[in-house]
Amino acid sequence: MSTLHEQPVLHVGDPEAFGAVKGAIESSFSLGHVAAFLKTLERSGVRVRDFQSVLAKGLLGKATATQYGQLGNSDQGQIRELYLASLERVAPELRQKFFKLYAYY
Repeated sequence: MSTLHEQPVLHVGDPEAFGAVKGAIESSFSLGHVAAFLKTLERSGVRVRDFQSVLAKGLLGKATATQYGQLGNSDQGQIRELYLASLERVAPELRQKFFKLYAYY
């Protein structure tokens, strides 16, 4: 029995706000912007896995925290998962360059 796990598609309560926050995350972690985003985190003293601090400091965009706050719990959970999955897909050489951002200490 070799069935692959398929993640269910969840209903989004506020598609406009969800799309805006998702777009901000995808833009920040895009190939052309990820190094600058990580450098901004480094200058701000925020760890990459600390999503709430990244939002609070406006590092994903000034309106992103407000838009995130408009989302329901399920949608916020999906956004946090997207953010965490995105930071894990960063190229190993960039992760090494910004080692302190990724460290758990």
